[in-house]
Amino acid sequence: MTDTPRPVYAVVGSGYMGGGIAQMLALSGADVRIADVDLDVAQRNRERLIGEAKQFAADGLFPVDAPAVIAERVTAATIEDAVPGASFIEEAVPEKIEIKHATLRRISEAAAPDAVIGSNTSTILIGRLAEAVTRPERFLGVHFSNPAPFIPGVELIPHAGTDDAVIPVVERIVAATGKETARVKDATGFVLNRLQYALFHEATQLVEEGVATPEDIDTIVRTTFGFRLPFFGPFAIADMAGLDVYAFCYASLQTEFPERFATPRILDDLVSAGKLGTKSGAGFLDVPADRTPELVAYRNKAYVAMKKLLQELGPAPIAPAGEEPRQS
Repeated sequence: MTDTPRPVYAVVGSGYMGGGIAQMLALSGADVRIADVDLDVAQRNRERLIGEAKQFAADGLFPVDAPAVIAERVTAATIEDAVPGASFIEEAVPEKIEIKHATLRRISEAAAPDAVIGSNTSTILIGRLAEAVTRPERFLGVHFSNPAPFIPGVELIPHAGTDDAVIPVVERIVAATGKETARVKDATGFVLNRLQYALFHEATQLVEEGVATPEDIDTIVRTTFGFRLPFFGPFAIADMAGLDVYAFCYASLQTEFPERFATPRILDDLVSAGKLGTKSGAGFLDVPADRTPELVAYRNKAYVAMKKLLQELGPAPIAPAGEEPRQS
């Protein structure tokens, strides 16, 4: 009886994002080849990844054997040596289309015909990047978030020509790292950055209008609706609050900002149909009404646990040394 050989993956672009992705793939049980602009850079980044793993293990963030595992499984190579024989290749080079196109062409030339190729782009249309990929049906966006070892969500973005059979293959690869995937259509900014930058834009508007300082806005976000977000997304939160309540709040906001806060048509349609969220048993997510008590109990337990965790960790070290940030 022989041991099952480990899968072989490659990560092209071994900097902060690509290196973190390589660490997670190695810890998931794969042999990972990292490549960069040249072999020396890849070798230096490999040493950095091992050093980081030692610190993460000492801090209890990685398993105690993580440094040894990463040292054994992560190797440095040129692109042309890293890519052949890899069943999955993740491109993680800088967010400039000309750099990504050039890199994806080199990857395509060296990769096996059936190798799956992913891009860690955060904003560039996958269809545009696919122009540089030979056999683009095996190509899609695989967008990890910073810092890659510790943020659990990954966007999967197929383009119009992606083979449907490729997506579950990548889902299994990502799931093995302990992360959770969501399928997203190919649209500028995808989902993560569309939402993230919409919030940031409104936050900057509030500062410019003199409504609140950046410090106070950050406090409000992290202690109110942001406090809910580790457990519930915007649609679950809206369903629990009541979609009729949301419609009323939109109407109130429109007295001052009629275009900025126009009521979404989908919200109007649901309210008109009597689908008001959990209290009616139907809304964006159609949570059955008989599960509402269970949902409320989970919510309350989750929020208390989060508050205890924040108290245990203490405030983030954002304020100057010796100056404690205000506590909520």
